[in-house]
Amino acid sequence: MRTKKNELLNMKITFFKKIIYFMMFFLIIYYLYITIYKGDYYKEKLNTIINTSYINKNAPRGRIYDRNYNLIVDNKLVPTISYLMPKKASSKEMVSVSEKLASLIDIDFSKLSLKNLKDYYMAFNDTDNLISNEEWGKYNRRKLNDNDIYNMKLNRIDNSLFDNYTKQDNKSAYIYTLMNNGYSYDIKIIKDKDLTDKEISLVCDNYEELPGIIIDYKYERDYLYGDTFKSILGSISTIPYEDKDYYLDKGYQLNDLVGVSFLEKQYERFLKGEKGRYKIENNSINVVKESVRGNDIVLTIDIKLQEKVDKILEEELINAKYDPNTHLFNSAYVVIKDPKNGDILAMSGKGIKKVNGKYVTYDLTPGVITNSMTPGSVVKGASIMVGYKEKAISIGEELTDNCVKLYNFPIKCSWKRLGVVNDIKAISLSSNIYQFKTALKVANINYSYNTKVNDVRVAFNKYRDFFKELGLGSTTEIDLPIDGIGNIGTSNSPDLYLNYVIGQYDSYTTMQLSEYISTIANYGERVYPHLLLEVNDNTNIIYKYKPSSYNISIDKKYIDRVRTSFKEVINSGLGRGFMVNNSSGKTGTSETFFDSNNDGVVDTPTISSAFVGYFPSDNPKFSIALTFPNIMRINGSSEERSYANKRITKKISELLEELF
Repeated sequence: MRTKKNELLNMKITFFKKIIYFMMFFLIIYYLYITIYKGDYYKEKLNTIINTSYINKNAPRGRIYDRNYNLIVDNKLVPTISYLMPKKASSKEMVSVSEKLASLIDIDFSKLSLKNLKDYYMAFNDTDNLISNEEWGKYNRRKLNDNDIYNMKLNRIDNSLFDNYTKQDNKSAYIYTLMNNGYSYDIKIIKDKDLTDKEISLVCDNYEELPGIIIDYKYERDYLYGDTFKSILGSISTIPYEDKDYYLDKGYQLNDLVGVSFLEKQYERFLKGEKGRYKIENNSINVVKESVRGNDIVLTIDIKLQEKVDKILEEELINAKYDPNTHLFNSAYVVIKDPKNGDILAMSGKGIKKVNGKYVTYDLTPGVITNSMTPGSVVKGASIMVGYKEKAISIGEELTDNCVKLYNFPIKCSWKRLGVVNDIKAISLSSNIYQFKTALKVANINYSYNTKVNDVRVAFNKYRDFFKELGLGSTTEIDLPIDGIGNIGTSNSPDLYLNYVIGQYDSYTTMQLSEYISTIANYGERVYPHLLLEVNDNTNIIYKYKPSSYNISIDKKYIDRVRTSFKEVINSGLGRGFMVNNSSGKTGTSETFFDSNNDGVVDTPTISSAFVGYFPSDNPKFSIALTFPNIMRINGSSEERSYANKRITKKISELLEELF
């Protein structure tokens, strides 16, 4: 019995030894991590605290140029009033500084909270009497901690104390709050917006009464073309909380400015500046090491073209609102690209709304990448290539354009009876029936009226896989932090299968449609779109963007056939008048739905329109993709329709013809 007890005891001792060894091992590893891997980081932090020196939080970022080296985004110096807490500064001394500063500057204190006011009150009032002797006894016996005492005081301060606070009191309280944000050794910005020369002068005149207050300058982004392309250029801000670990590991400080969206975020590694070192002595800043501006990036965008495309969309959206049956039409999107190398030359999205009885436009350019639309017949070039590839049809094959009826599904027709059409005429006149009959052949179905069709999943996947090669239903790989994929349906019903091949099921973004038409324009080589052209270090090119590409899996003769069809669309088909001469393209119209009362339910049937094309037909210099969601309402007050889509497409193609 004793032996068993001894064995059990030995097992317990061994177990605890292992735990102790493991903990020691972990502590050693963590010690090595702190002293070696993060040693320089913590030495710098310590040096910052001891020597009252600090790393400049806002080194100038690299500039941004367009493809013609027009400067789009620069840096500008903005004066700031900041605070660096002096050593051993008491709360009352800080309150005194906040009160004095509040009398010298104007500041927005709308974010001042009740908790901020109570913290401010506790800084210069004895609030120990709010804690009972019994509670102080528990505190002394360590049954209550500092945080417990603080929260009890916070809850017991009478809110009515602040009812009579003046504007000056509230300003002082808010300044005090800003002075206490973050670490004690960090510089806190008190005011950096709308700082006047008079305020700067007053602060300078009263420097001796403002220990810790610093007049400094920081860099802000200066957009030389106003709001043009601004949403895609992105924005900068302090490090978002969810990204703090990532940036801290890279040596950033929490109050550093970083790119937080679009191109500023995507190319943070190039644009960020090299921090300078400064030392604070007697309320002045002495430079130890100058900061270095970040690298400049050159974009594929032509900013002059971008301005003109924006203007065309804005003007024609407003004009469209005076066309019949367009009360639901509220946006348009366009992408212009060089199909040979993937350079995006311009991309724009515009919305329109009525403000005070007047139509105004606003920016929706990110929607080029994120907002999808059922595209309609523009995808028929992709659909017919699946038919060629699967040997369901041959070049020049003729089919009769009459309606198709499957068992248990409604009859389907083209927009009108087209008679006998070959593949080119089927594209140029946008025959639905040609695509339906081809799709049924791809699915190995011998069609007859009211044919029962059970399973088309294999054929559906053949279409979807090839569409993805062209960029439809797959990521575009654009060099931005976001990349929309559209909406991909999950049903494999025969009826939706037929809808899919004429662009009436899945939805795609304008950027995806740009990928599709660019691949056809580039003879089957898909070059991924990109916005970065090169990176410069002020004097030399240090990086050139190399886009990825691949060839789609189809014989070139079939691509040539589709190109011939697209040329015929503009010459004699439904796309006449949409582009300048010697162009190729494809129109598309789809039945869609709109949320008419903003209740989250799409309840109103509409017509949406799309167009894809390129110019010149034989050696394309640019491709163009446009989408026009909800361009008219079905069964609206008028059967007339707007041709804003045609006007916009033609104007942009004329503009591009002039430039290229």
